[in-house]
Amino acid sequence: MFTGIITDIGEIVSLAPKAQGQLHRLRIACRYDRATIADGASIACNGVCLTVVASGVDGGKTWFDVDAGAETLRLTTASDWKQGERLNLERALKIGDELGGHIVAGHVDGIAAIVARDDLPDMAKFDLRAPRDLAKFIAAKGSVTLDGVSLTVNTAVDDTFSVTIIPHTLKGTTLGSWRAGSEINLEIDLMARYAARLTEMK
Repeated sequence: MFTGIITDIGEIVSLAPKAQGQLHRLRIACRYDRATIADGASIACNGVCLTVVASGVDGGKTWFDVDAGAETLRLTTASDWKQGERLNLERALKIGDELGGHIVAGHVDGIAAIVARDDLPDMAKFDLRAPRDLAKFIAAKGSVTLDGVSLTVNTAVDDTFSVTIIPHTLKGTTLGSWRAGSEINLEIDLMARYAARLTEMK
C-alpha cells in the first residue's frame, strides 16, 4: 500500500525486453539508500507497484531492477517508457508512517489523457479524460491517483475531470512536464470502487 506522496524522482537507466516482449526488465536510478532496499520490496513507479528483483550502487548512485509483466504493459503507460524517462517513486507504506495523501494500492486501473493545460500563477490546472468505465468512480472533491500522485478532483463532468497542481507538487514530481495529449496512469479511489460495488449488490 502507498499514500500517493512522492518521495523521489527516479530515472530509467536501462530497459530490456524479455520473454518475447511480454516482460520488461527496467533498471531505475534513485536517491534512496541502497541499504534500505530489499529484494522483494514494493516501489510504486509512476503509480505502478513493482517488485524489486535486484539493487546496487553505480557511480555513487543507487539503482534497483524491476520487471513489468504483460498485464502491467497492457494497462499502464509502462509499455511506452524509455531510457532516460523520469518516474515518480514512492516506497511502500510502513506501520507508523504519516498518511499524507490517501490509501493507494499501486494497481493502475487505466490510462487517462490530458485534454488541456492551463498555467496559472505558480500553479497548473489540467483537464483530463478518463476511460468511460472508470469515469463513474471520479467525483468532485474526491481523491484520484495520477502517475502515482494523490490529488483532489476539482470538477468531474461525464468522462472528464480536472485537477490543480500546487507549486510544491510541480517541483517535487514529474507533473510539471504534462502537456495536452500526455497519457497518465490512473488509479481510482478504493473507497469509490467499494461504494459502487455495494450499491450494485443492493
